[in-house]
Amino acid sequence: MWNQPGPGSAPQPSAAPSRRGARGPLRPAGGPRRRRWVTVLKWLTIAAMVGGLLLVGTAAFVYWMYGRDPNLPNISSLSEYHPKQVIKVYDADHRLIGEILGPDKAKERRTYVPYEKVPQHVIDAFVAAEDNRFWTHDGIDYWGMFRAFLTNIRAGRSKQGASTITQQVVKTFLLTPEKTFKRKIQEIILARRLEKQLTKQEILSLYMNQIYFGNNRYGVQEAARFYFAKDVEGLSVGEAAVLAGIPQRPEELAPNRPKNQKAAKSRQIYVLNQLVEMGKLPPAEAQKWIDAGIQVAANPHPDLGSAPEWVDLAYEELVRELKEQNKEESVLDRQGGSIQTTLAPKLQAEAERALQTSLRAVDERMKIARPKRLIPQDKIEGELAALAKKLGKGPAGREVYDAVVTAVHDEDREIEVDLGNYKAAIVLRGEEDERWNPPDGKGATKLPSERFKIGHVVAVTAAPPGAAKAKHGRRVAFAPGPEGAVVVIDIASRKVRALVGGYSVKRGNFNRATQALRQPGSTFKPFVYAAAIDAKKATAAGRPPPVEGPYNDTDAVYNDVWRPQNYDKKHEGEVLLRYALARSINTVAIKVADEVKPEAVADLAKRMGIEHKLPTHISISLGAGEVTPLEMTNAVASFAAAGKTAKPKFIEEINGKATAPSEAREVLDPKTAYIVTDMMRSVVLSGTAARAQALGVPIAGKTGTSNDAKDTWFIGLTPDYAIGVWVGFDDPHPMGKETGGSAALPVFIELAKTMKLPNKPFSRPPGILDVKIDRKKGLLAPEGMPKSAVITELFLEGTAPTTYAANEDDITPENQQTDFFEGD
Repeated sequence: MWNQPGPGSAPQPSAAPSRRGARGPLRPAGGPRRRRWVTVLKWLTIAAMVGGLLLVGTAAFVYWMYGRDPNLPNISSLSEYHPKQVIKVYDADHRLIGEILGPDKAKERRTYVPYEKVPQHVIDAFVAAEDNRFWTHDGIDYWGMFRAFLTNIRAGRSKQGASTITQQVVKTFLLTPEKTFKRKIQEIILARRLEKQLTKQEILSLYMNQIYFGNNRYGVQEAARFYFAKDVEGLSVGEAAVLAGIPQRPEELAPNRPKNQKAAKSRQIYVLNQLVEMGKLPPAEAQKWIDAGIQVAANPHPDLGSAPEWVDLAYEELVRELKEQNKEESVLDRQGGSIQTTLAPKLQAEAERALQTSLRAVDERMKIARPKRLIPQDKIEGELAALAKKLGKGPAGREVYDAVVTAVHDEDREIEVDLGNYKAAIVLRGEEDERWNPPDGKGATKLPSERFKIGHVVAVTAAPPGAAKAKHGRRVAFAPGPEGAVVVIDIASRKVRALVGGYSVKRGNFNRATQALRQPGSTFKPFVYAAAIDAKKATAAGRPPPVEGPYNDTDAVYNDVWRPQNYDKKHEGEVLLRYALARSINTVAIKVADEVKPEAVADLAKRMGIEHKLPTHISISLGAGEVTPLEMTNAVASFAAAGKTAKPKFIEEINGKATAPSEAREVLDPKTAYIVTDMMRSVVLSGTAARAQALGVPIAGKTGTSNDAKDTWFIGLTPDYAIGVWVGFDDPHPMGKETGGSAALPVFIELAKTMKLPNKPFSRPPGILDVKIDRKKGLLAPEGMPKSAVITELFLEGTAPTTYAANEDDITPENQQTDFFEGD
C-alpha cells in the first residue's frame, strides 16, 4: 500500500513502549468522552433550535389566530376620541357653581385637555411613572416584560407589571378587565397595531384624558382641578408627580384622604426619582419636592352646589338648543365645555337668606312645627278618642292631622305623638329640622323639651318616602310649611341675576320660580289698567272725557252669579283709579276690565311677557289665570322698561363665546308704561306695600293675594331691577290671614336692603301731561281749591279732564287716600 515503507527506505523509529494494564491502552486526551459531550451539546442545540422554532411558530400561530378574530376590537375607533365629559356651570363672577353630567348622569367627571396644552413636565411625569421607555418601544416593552417576570419569580407573587402606556390605553378603551391568556395576547396585538396608526403624542393624550384618578375624577385636567384647584397648565413638578402616581391604585393613592398620605408621598418620590434617572429633572429640584409635603386643596370649589336651580336652568337651555339643531339629548354626555350664567352670587345668597327668614316668620305665625294648643293632662284621653274618629286607618298622602305630644326625648332629639290610637314619633334632628329650629349665633339649637311639652297639639303628616327611621316608633313628620320663590331681573338687559326656587332646593327638585303655575291675584291689575289707559278708556284719575269722573267702588253681579268682593269686604264709593290700584280694590279693577274687554287685557299681558294661557273672561281682572313667578316678574318688568319686552336671559357665555342679547321690542306705549309704573309707586307710597318706603328709594310695585289666600305675591320695580316674590303652599291651600303685604313683601324689603339701590327716578318719556285735579273727583282743580284737596296727575294727550270740580269738594280725612292699608 502507498503508506508502507519500501526497499531501501530509512528505518523507522520504534513505537513508544506500551502502557497496558488495568486501564487498558492509553486514549488520546479528550477522546471518546469529549466526543460524547459534543454530541450531547449538538443535540441540545438542535433541540433548542427546534423548540425555539416551535415556540416561535406557536406564538406566530397564536398571534395569527387571535389577530384574525372577527370579534377583535377595531382600533380605528380611537382615532375619533369623544369621551364623556362634564359641563362646567359658572356664575357671573366665573366661580364654579355646578356640573352637568349629561342625561345618563354618568359620574365620569372629565374635561378633555389637548396634548399641546399639557406642560412638558407633566408629560414627563406620566411617562416616568408608567412607562419610561414609552418613546422608544413599538407598543410592547419586551425587556420590561422579562424583567418583571424575573421579579415576580423571585417574589413568588405578581409584584410588578410590564404594561406599557399603549397597552393600558388598549385595556382601557377596547378590552375587558378579565385576566386571561387570550386577552393578554389580544392586548399585545392591539398595542402594536395602535402604535402604527397613532402617534406617540396621540396615544399619550388618550391615556392622560381617560384614566381614573379617584374621587370620581377622570383625566388629568379634572384631577388637577380637584386635588390642587388648578388647571393642568398650572401644575408644579411636585404636583405633576403626585398625579402621575395616582392611576396605579387610585383609591389607595388619592392624596386628599388622610389614610393615603404616606402611600401617595412614597409614590411621588418614586416618580421624581424616575424623572432624575431619565435626565428630565435635576437631582436638586427633585430633592426639593421630596422634602416638601403634598399640599392638597382643602375645598377646590367652595361654591359648587350653591345654586342648583341655575345648573338645571343651564341644562334646560342646552337641551333647547339641541332640539333646535335636531340633535339628541344624549349629545350632552360628551359635549363638555363651560357655561357662564348671569347669576350674581352675592345677590343669589341674599335672596335665599331673605326668603328663608320670611318663611320662618310665616311658619311661626301659622304655628307650623309648633304647638297649636295645650291639652290639660286630664283631657288628653278624650282628645285622643276624638282624633281617632277622624284619623281612620292612619296618615296617608299629604293629609294633615292633629297629634298630641305624649313624650319628649332630649337625648334622642325626638318627640312621641299620638294621632288617635296611632302612636308615632317625630325626629327633631338633622337638616330636615333646621328650618323649624335654626341655630342661634353660637350654633346652638333648642332642645325638644324647650319646644314641646306633653299635651301639646301639633299638625303632622305622613313621613316622606325614604325618611330615616325614628328611634321611638314609626315615623311621622310635621306638616310642611309654605314655600316660596324669588326672581331678580336686570330690566335693561333682562339678565336674571338671582333666582331661588324654594326654601332649600337640590338638583332636579321642583323649581317654583320657573315651574310653579299659580294665580297672580292682584299683581295682575297693572295689566288691566294699562290696557284701559293705553286704549284711552281710562286714566290714572278715572274715566276720560266725555264721561269724566272717578270709578265707583260698589257691589256688582256678573253673569247673574258672580258677586266679587274686596279683600276687606268694604266699599269706599267714588275713588280715583290710582287709589284703586294702591288699595287693590277689586270691584274697580273688574269694572275697568269689563269696559276694556278681558280679551284686550289678556292680549296685552301676553305681549308683555306672560307665556301661559290666560282666561278671557272677567275674572282675569283679579288674576284668575296661572303664571310662573319668572314670567310674571319679567312681564311686570316691561312697565319699567318703557313698554319694551324681552325674554329673560340666563346664559352669558357658552365655551367662552357670548350668547346673543335678549331682543327687546316695544309692546306698550312708553307713556302708558310710565303712567302705570307711577301708579304702582302709589302702592308703596300710600297703599298695600307702604312698608317698602323704609328703603328710601323710588319703588313701584304691586302686592297680590289670590282666592282664599292660596298665593301671596309682591313684585317690585326700581329703575334697574324687577324683583318678584311668591309665597304659598305647594299643595295649594289657604295661607290663613297671610297676604302679599305680610308674607311676600318682607322678602322684597330684606333683599332690597342688601342691594344698595341708588336713589334715582324712573325715566320719564316726553309727551305726558301733568294736570292738577281734585283728589276726590279727579276733575280739574279750580283756582282757590285748598292745596290738601289738589293733586297732580299724569295723563296721555287727549285724556285729561275738561270739567272743573266744584270748589266745595274739599278734602276730608276719610278720603285722603294716603293711609297705610294691610291688604293684598
